[in-house]
Amino acid sequence: MIAALLVLCALAAPAMAQSVPGEDVASVHAWLRDNNPELRALQAETEAARARIQPAGALPDPSASISFRNLDPDRPWQLPGDGGEVDYSLRQRVPLWGKRGLARTIARQSAEAVALDRDAVLRELIAEAETAYVRYWHADQAIAVLDRRLDLLRQVEEMAGVRYALGMAAQQDSIRAQVEQTVMQRERIQRLAEKREAMAALNGLLGRPADAPLAPPAQRPVLAIRSGDLGDALNVLDSSAHPAVLAQQARAQAARTNVELQRRNRYPDVTFGVGAMQREDGLESMEVMLEVEIPFQQTARRERERESRLLEQAALARMDATRQALASQVTTAWAQWRSAQDRREITEQTLLPQADAAFQSALASYQVGEVDFGTLLEALNQWQGADLDRVDALRDELLAAAAVRAIEGETP
Repeated sequence: MIAALLVLCALAAPAMAQSVPGEDVASVHAWLRDNNPELRALQAETEAARARIQPAGALPDPSASISFRNLDPDRPWQLPGDGGEVDYSLRQRVPLWGKRGLARTIARQSAEAVALDRDAVLRELIAEAETAYVRYWHADQAIAVLDRRLDLLRQVEEMAGVRYALGMAAQQDSIRAQVEQTVMQRERIQRLAEKREAMAALNGLLGRPADAPLAPPAQRPVLAIRSGDLGDALNVLDSSAHPAVLAQQARAQAARTNVELQRRNRYPDVTFGVGAMQREDGLESMEVMLEVEIPFQQTARRERERESRLLEQAALARMDATRQALASQVTTAWAQWRSAQDRREITEQTLLPQADAAFQSALASYQVGEVDFGTLLEALNQWQGADLDRVDALRDELLAAAAVRAIEGETP
């Protein structure tokens, strides 16, 4: 019995570890980091780039040769007999002047650039996942607001029906309430479609089937921004702390190092070798060899140096362009975030209480016949419309916060 329980627990452990995401932002982040296929590909490319560091500075493979002399011209495929000679040689080319170290440094800087590219893509994917999750949460909240509005409309319809039965109101009041419910049902269908679209987008980013189920949002998403103001966010970019900027900087450094490597290629490499000559059954002589490259192709080497300098300039220009583009994006996102935050605050603190008070007053007045049904319906729509505006403003605030976080990074 105990053994069976242990087996069941072992089988259930992977399922518990891979719980369905969607309850909060943290579950989305965790699933994205572990299962996004693009991140897995970038991680493999990063490891591949790191694997090139050691071979870049390694010695080239030695070469071995064997040659036969005094072969019979009529039968060259036969090994030489008496009086024949066999020469054995082993050669090793050795790059000098620090070329191996420079090659290893270039590979290391290039691998660092690839790793930084992965970090930059990770930020973008996290922002996209946060955006999809916010839209998923927003559609769920909007549907809840519409459901409350539909319940209130049904209650108002019942009230209008009672007043009509008592001869205190026209039948048109009930019909208008039914028309409003139909309009709300149509909007609810649209919100459900938006929720399904957000779920499909989120599942795609998480590496899951588009129709895979998601856990219902447990609470409002929290997307904190690291910087205290826009100036702090811009200072982060000025300090070249963004991985996309740092990746271009690493490429510029690799190109600069390659300039020095091409310059040192003007100096020749050497090849050392040893050999032996066998005659009949014994070694007759030994030899030691030293070969030196003759650096005739200086024009080609100068062009390779020029190529490296131009690549460095290109990487530096891309670094500036990336920094400027990110500064423009963070400025726009910050303005949208502040605007949405102000709209949400004024809706929560002013508009919603006012609309609630207006509806309660209209409801009490309608019950005693002091206002018509149109006034009550308008007050209800303003009240619940303000609640939906609050949810929409919060959505816009969270979307802008995700855009800011894509540039400045997650809060520690």
